Formats: sequence, C-alpha cells, structure tokens
Amino acid sequence: MRKIFSFMHISLDGFVAGPNGEMNWIKVDQEIFDYVGKRISEGDTALYGRVTYEMMESYWPTAADKPNASKHDIEHSEWYKKVHKIVLSKTMKEEGLSNTRIISDNLSERINEIKQEPGNDILLFGSPTATHSLIQLNLIDGYWLFVNPIILGRGIPLFVDIKDRIKLNLLNTRQFTSGVTELSYAVDR
Repeated sequence: MRKIFSFMHISLDGFVAGPNGEMNWIKVDQEIFDYVGKRISEGDTALYGRVTYEMMESYWPTAADKPNASKHDIEHSEWYKKVHKIVLSKTMKEEGLSNTRIISDNLSERINEIKQEPGNDILLFGSPTATHSLIQLNLIDGYWLFVNPIILGRGIPLFVDIKDRIKLNLLNTRQFTSGVTELSYAVDR
C-alpha cells in the first residue's frame, strides 16, 4: 500500500507560513535542493491543495525553459511535468488539466482508493489546509519536516485541532549548513 508523506518547511515554533502566508523566511540552497531532489525523484505522485497547486502550476511547467534556469529549476521542472498530480479542491475542475486528478468530495474514501493503486509514495507538498484535512482523517503516514532556524511567533501552524495524539517514529535527521534541520517521521499505527 502506498503511503502519504507530508513535505513541509516549518519554523522552530511550528508555523508553515507567516500570518499572511509569507514564506520568505524559508531557507533553501543548493545543498537542500540536491537532497530534496534525490528524494522526490523517487516519487511518482504529488498531492497539493488548490492554492499550492496553482502556485506550482504557474511556475514549474516552464521553469526549465528560462534562459537563467538553475540546475534545480531544470531538474524540478522535468519532474513536475511527468509526476501525477492530485489536487484537493472543491472549486477546480479536471477539464483541460494534464496528468492531474481533482478530489472534491469523499476525501477519506478517495485518498484510500489512491493509496491502494500501484505506485510509489505520495508526496504532499506544502498545502497547510489540505494537510490539516488529511491529519484530521488520519491519512498521513509520515512527515518530512525541514525545521528552519527562526521563531515566527505567529502564522499558519502545521498542527491544529488535533483530536487524538499522533505517535511518531523518527526515521532520519540531517543538519544542513544553512542551519535547517530535516526531521523525518513515520506515523506509528
């Protein structure tokens, strides 16, 4: 059975964005890009909320075509174009979308069906609202967190309205030269 891993940058105090969705505090560099690129290249399915999907769709399909495209832009653009995308949205329609499936209702049932399909792990990128919904339904199997060395004090939290404790098993840690620390956890079921 396929598993869903939430990939998220967070502040030390657990926020994934500032109060107005700001993400300018997130530290990324070539070391992190190379590490993340290797891991996501193994994935064949990306899961997004509508807002994150629209942000990704506005940049990644053509990022490699730009004259000043970085190594990361080229590699991630190629991956993004071929990966199967799932979007959680009550307003989007599938017509005209390439390699993209929209889930607008029966979230638990639809996600569990997808988890039964052949394929690799499903990577949930950013998308705090979608992540909150999947946490509430106990559909996330692991967390791949990049803890940034900053305390925001307020913003959009990663974990909200948790009904029951979620026990985790630490799979991996990694310290990057930028000060970002990767923490990878599996949900203990």
